[in-house]
Amino acid sequence: MARIPSERLSRNERRQLRRDRLNRLLPNALTMLGLCCGLTAVRFGLQDKWEISILLIAAAALLDTLDGRMARLMGGQTELGGQLDSLADAISFGVAPVMLIYLWSLNNAGGIGWAIAVLFVVCSVLRLARFNIASAETDLPAWAGGYFSGVPAPAAAGMVLLPLVLGVETNWEFLSSAWLTLPWTIVISGLMIAPIPTYSFKRIRVPKNLVTVSLAGVALFAAALITEPWLALAALIIAFSGSIPFAILSFQKRQRKKEINTSSNDTDTNDAT
Repeated sequence: MARIPSERLSRNERRQLRRDRLNRLLPNALTMLGLCCGLTAVRFGLQDKWEISILLIAAAALLDTLDGRMARLMGGQTELGGQLDSLADAISFGVAPVMLIYLWSLNNAGGIGWAIAVLFVVCSVLRLARFNIASAETDLPAWAGGYFSGVPAPAAAGMVLLPLVLGVETNWEFLSSAWLTLPWTIVISGLMIAPIPTYSFKRIRVPKNLVTVSLAGVALFAAALITEPWLALAALIIAFSGSIPFAILSFQKRQRKKEINTSSNDTDTNDAT
């Protein structure tokens, strides 16, 4: 398709063209900013500034949530944006968090600690690749969009950093022991690629009768995040981890209901025949 010279466009058409370009640019800019936050977290980790590193990973997670929502709201969703998002997530939530854990604890286990760090990155990349493939599927039921298969990369980053977050708050030396962080990192790596359903909060919809309560809860969490940031982050990570069994039960319940409805429809069809 031939490109129309800008001088042949009307003023309104040029304005719309600039708006479309801006709509595509802003979400990708947020994605790149999140990537920079994740990579910069490693720099501060090399300087043993763990608090700043954790906050940068948290900022990357927030930006990862905002870029997708902004793209959908502004109509700026593109194939390039989707690929950039996955590549940025591989750095911000795959490489960066496990490098912090390695610098803080896993390096005390020598080569085994590095091997486990590599395992986490590999599982994170596999998780993101599987997510990209699943996103292209169109034959899934509508309710399946409320679940992920495996723990998503941003949540896994928070979970693997949980000992570090608690260690910053409590200064308990056992939290930095490789005997704790080694098996913990292995478990989180497995949860990323395990075929277990977890809640997808990106498509969450708050009922109208719960809007006021939800806003009060967000305000309470924001206040806790300002006054006790490490405890608030730890509570958020633990809350998501505790939601996994409920997500499995909820998914299985919906799946059984779908199978019953499908079986009932098949029976009705056979009877009609």
